[in-house]
Amino acid sequence: MRSHRRSRLLAPLMLAPLIAGCFASGGGDDSGDGGGGDGARLRVALAFPPAENLSPYGADATLLSRLGVTEGLTALDANGSAAPALAESWRRDGDKAWEFTLRDATFQDGGDVTPAAVADSLTRATDAKPAPAALAGVTLSAKAQGERVVRITTAEPDPVLPLRLSSPSLAVLSGKAYADKNRVDPVGHATGPFELTEVNGATSATLDRFDDYWGGRAQASGIDARFIADGTARANALRTGELDIAEAVPVAQAATLDEKTRRDTATTRTTSLLLNASSGMFQDAGLRAAARGSIDTSVFAEDVYEGYADPSAGIYGPAVTWAEGKRTAPVGRAEAEKPGGATVNLATYDNRPELPEVAQVVKQQLEKAGFKVKLTVREYSRLESDALAGKFDAFVLARNTLLDTGDPVAVLAGDYTCDGGFNIAQLCDRDVDRAVAEAVGIADTAKRQDAAMAAEARILGTDAVVPLVHQRIITGVADSVQGVILDPYERTLVGTGTRR
Repeated sequence: MRSHRRSRLLAPLMLAPLIAGCFASGGGDDSGDGGGGDGARLRVALAFPPAENLSPYGADATLLSRLGVTEGLTALDANGSAAPALAESWRRDGDKAWEFTLRDATFQDGGDVTPAAVADSLTRATDAKPAPAALAGVTLSAKAQGERVVRITTAEPDPVLPLRLSSPSLAVLSGKAYADKNRVDPVGHATGPFELTEVNGATSATLDRFDDYWGGRAQASGIDARFIADGTARANALRTGELDIAEAVPVAQAATLDEKTRRDTATTRTTSLLLNASSGMFQDAGLRAAARGSIDTSVFAEDVYEGYADPSAGIYGPAVTWAEGKRTAPVGRAEAEKPGGATVNLATYDNRPELPEVAQVVKQQLEKAGFKVKLTVREYSRLESDALAGKFDAFVLARNTLLDTGDPVAVLAGDYTCDGGFNIAQLCDRDVDRAVAEAVGIADTAKRQDAAMAAEARILGTDAVVPLVHQRIITGVADSVQGVILDPYERTLVGTGTRR
């Protein structure tokens, strides 16, 4: 097994899920050049085309943050703690209120980042349907207070609000982004070091350097981004010199890249089999137990991922280093029933090239146990709405468990509770909801981690989710490129110091 790959003020009540390793760069640092020259444009390939017209409230939010377009009041540092972004500091005022002091920053359309603009942007996020995953189970209101302060109040105490506000789905946009009441337009209305100037559907996007960025002038003059769902095509384009950076290089293509152009990063991403607990055959907990019992997870890390992954441990993998010592056995599992030839409608997507192979192995194992399986593979943007609507019996999903907020409880609330906004498993279990609700209200770091693991045990006990493997992500980086951000949370890829 290969070893694991794959200014900042800490708020007093912030949690710090420890991540194995720190942010790494492809050479050099990630600081701007303070006024820099007109560096070459970066040619970047992303694995996921926009699925929601680049709405900041869903899966497309990470496309915007990875390209350096958007940012929120806070960010995550290498240890998973809340760190300043558009807010330079914050303080808690009682149980339900926080005050965030803004830095001097400018929107890409020329307006100032004011408390009123921030409050309006956050209010629109809270009103979005469906709600961003970072706001699962949370009701908040924001208002301007003076020239530099935004006051945010939550309906219930939220000890991790600064972590929550780091989510890419809570990026701050100018009022002009909301001119069309039917959609949010981030083109030219964000605050990051790179400004979207043109989007060509699901094919490509053009970005130019935003010279008035508060964090310093980016060293690259812009980015030419291509959305290439085919992983082999991404790797080939890097190898032939058409690209400078290719994200999510398939494991099968890793050996074809020169060692100097290959970076692999330990991430908090877990690939799981999700079983639809609300409709179809897997409403029956006994059949879910049978499906879970039929899966041999030991084969995925070494065989499918060729060592660029770790065997499944739970919802949280070994990159969340505190989890292993706190993990407890699943609670409340049902007795397995005989499948009786029932047909399983299994689905996955091919943006991450290993997933179809994972799904094929799952299919074979389920069939060996007596299920019949129909497998559907599509590009993710053509699959997500059906998955969220519960149209499949089973779904193979690669999910970064700390992507949305950095808080270990948030993914449980968003993915596995009755009101969760990303509940592909369609799980609605009273005991799970109660366990997650208990974890949500805990401020103490160690106690919150304990509660998260107790909730994980409840969720795994339903057999609605079967963790398969914990991934490492391979990024292809041309020899000439420096400053690529290798982020375990997969929120960032290029920054002010990324250049060639």
